[in-house]
Amino acid sequence: MSDTEAVDPVRAEAPATAHRGMVALVTGLFFVWGFSTVLVDTVIPKLKALFLLSYAEVMLTQFSFFIAYFIVSIPAGQLIARIGYMRGIVTGLVIMAAGGLMFVPAAWLGIYPGFLAALFVLASGITLLQVAANPLIAVLGDSTKSHSRLTLAQAFNSLGTAIGPWVGAELILKGMTASPDPQTVAPAILEAFRKSEAHVLQLPFVAIAMVLCAMALVFWLMRHWRGAPQSEAVEGGISAIEFLRKRPRLAFGVLSIFMYVGTEVSIGSLLTNYLMQPTTLGLAAVDAGRLVSFYWGGAMVGRFVGAGVLRRVSPGMVLTSCALVAASLASVSAVSTGTVAAVTIIAIGLCNSIMFPTIFSLAIEGLGNNTARGSGLLCQAIVGGAILPLVTGATADRIGLGLALFVPALGYVIIASYGWFARKPA
Repeated sequence: MSDTEAVDPVRAEAPATAHRGMVALVTGLFFVWGFSTVLVDTVIPKLKALFLLSYAEVMLTQFSFFIAYFIVSIPAGQLIARIGYMRGIVTGLVIMAAGGLMFVPAAWLGIYPGFLAALFVLASGITLLQVAANPLIAVLGDSTKSHSRLTLAQAFNSLGTAIGPWVGAELILKGMTASPDPQTVAPAILEAFRKSEAHVLQLPFVAIAMVLCAMALVFWLMRHWRGAPQSEAVEGGISAIEFLRKRPRLAFGVLSIFMYVGTEVSIGSLLTNYLMQPTTLGLAAVDAGRLVSFYWGGAMVGRFVGAGVLRRVSPGMVLTSCALVAASLASVSAVSTGTVAAVTIIAIGLCNSIMFPTIFSLAIEGLGNNTARGSGLLCQAIVGGAILPLVTGATADRIGLGLALFVPALGYVIIASYGWFARKPA
């Protein structure tokens, strides 16, 4: 049997130790793409100052990044169904590395669209990893512990997102200066300034590209490992809409993933600027960027704790509780100032912790041989990270950053509803 042939998701003959080894290997991917993804949040204030962008305009960075999930997820699911999880992961890593290297010409040219293109390619590779790695972790081992296993893997993703802002603050935001006023300086001076300042964006992403190439080599060498499950045969001849209509649990899960990623990204993207506001903490960019680590670090802590809690408590009920608390915190921050506004918005990270893995694992329960297709649709819904930040940014331009937090608060209410809907096993 070739390594690309469709077989059952988990090989019965694969020993438990092989599965544990594969879980550890794939968990490393979660860390790397978490680190890569969160650097986008650090890039936002840099690009905003460099190109004198509005909140809506700078949110095009998140749009370019997360629109890749909408465009690439379905083809990614089809590709993985053909070539298998391991080859799919290798492909995703190579594409991610290409996106990281594209920051070099973008910085050399000093143009905003160049960075948007690089982010799109980087996200396309992450999309392939998401489509492959999330269901792979879920099916490796005891199915009754899939919620806990995926949450634990996502905890290492959060470890990457917790470390990323500190690294990004030091390498990207430290010593950041605003761009000269185009009305008062010559175009050549403005262009030279932007190229000079943009160079600080190269190092972290080129370094990431090198790491990704090394990981791609490891997974390529391990592609025939007996502990690596292969992709499964999928149900054909049916549209995505019809597929979802027959599976309301999956359909509601797709909406919830859309809302979750949109709310999480909206808050993470605006958090540095929010903490810089005089009405919040009035911090310098580098100090505000460092505090963003506590937002993502809360998600990391919550996922390590949640991996244990989800073994004992209904995942749906845990999801509902966390989402309702997050909605409350966002609402309190929206109408507060100073330390209260800062602490409540940062604390949302702790509530975010179990949401993505719990929604994901609840939604793919019972899909069997259609797990890859369900995973593709769920990953496609990550496009919420492109849409809701634009909505939140436009709202912030009109009524202020604080009141714009009611947009993600509404998203959390919808997520809480899904937790209640899916509180019983499929």
